[in-house]
Amino acid sequence: MTASERIQTLAVRVLEQARRCGATIGCAESCTGGMIASALTDIPGSSDVFVGGVVSYWVDVKESVLGVDPQALAEHGVVSSQVAEQMARGARAALGCTHAVAT
Repeated sequence: MTASERIQTLAVRVLEQARRCGATIGCAESCTGGMIASALTDIPGSSDVFVGGVVSYWVDVKESVLGVDPQALAEHGVVSSQVAEQMARGARAALGCTHAVAT
């Protein structure tokens, strides 16, 4: 199985699980530049559970749109689990979804 096929299989599984649970999904991306949103929206019918995403490449966008704490950015850096967690929480709030992933 190619990497592309593995990504598509994972996206299908995520969407199916969200449907089973009655969940909605959003994402906040930085280093992946929209690839997660693309993988999910490549699946026909994904709009029933995927609400959208934010590509927050600039620090200012992480802070102003996703509500990431500037101190967390300073202490841990933009590529850290602490910042990713805040990005995911911010995406949930901004997009109104039940679950969000962040990179």
